Amino acid sequence: MARHRSLADISYAVVIGGIALLAVLIIVTPVVVVLMTSFTENRSLKFPPAGFSFRWYEQLFDPTASRPIHRAVSNSLEIAGWSTLLGVVLATLASLGLARNKRTLARVTDSLFMSPLVLPGITFGLAALMYFTLIGFRPSLNLIIAGHLVVTMPFILRTTTASLSQLDPALLDSSASLGASWLYTLRRVTLPMIFPGIAAGAFLAFMASIDNVPVSLFLSSARTEVLPMRMWGMMESTLDVRVAAVSGVLIAAAFVLMLVMEWTVGLTRRMRD
Repeated sequence: MARHRSLADISYAVVIGGIALLAVLIIVTPVVVVLMTSFTENRSLKFPPAGFSFRWYEQLFDPTASRPIHRAVSNSLEIAGWSTLLGVVLATLASLGLARNKRTLARVTDSLFMSPLVLPGITFGLAALMYFTLIGFRPSLNLIIAGHLVVTMPFILRTTTASLSQLDPALLDSSASLGASWLYTLRRVTLPMIFPGIAAGAFLAFMASIDNVPVSLFLSSARTEVLPMRMWGMMESTLDVRVAAVSGVLIAAAFVLMLVMEWTVGLTRRMRD
């Protein structure tokens, strides 16, 4: 027999549902506003948009009219690609060494690896600039890659460590008992089993690098302008509607990539572990 819901249960469900709906509206509304604005006929950012047009997307993809934007996109993709690739290698090796290590030094090391997630980005960007200047380096693309590597590697480390913690040690023992070397076991057993965690972390690291402003702000030069800084400059100077078009492309790309990652490796579950 079904239990009748009390007034307290109904009130609780209404309050929690209302809070959840409010949170969704706060998250979704700015995205909808930006997407609608990107199709405006106006020559400046204004909401609500006047008319409907693809003119700003056409200008955005025009290699002549939007050359500075394309250069910034190229720099951002190069930085995100290299920092993610290096992060996958380093974070996977670190995770293999720290995942089942119960020593105090291992726990301290793990905390140090994760510290960029709680350290204010602007603080790390300034510290990185001062350090690299002190040892004689000038702002460049390579320095931005190094800075992004530090702040994005924790994403890969955390998801990879979570996958390793769910790996049955009996599989490794069985491989060793059958005469497989440590390297063979790593290549044929461990890495294939933890690959979804590595892929989920790589996706998060890539998106965090594309969106990173503080590190890029301090470590970039005039020749290494990245997309977020280029968009900010366009907002300050002319309120160019192409900023909304860029945002629309980024939203669509992130949504598609998120669906692919969810379908292939279960991104939501990996972030929850």
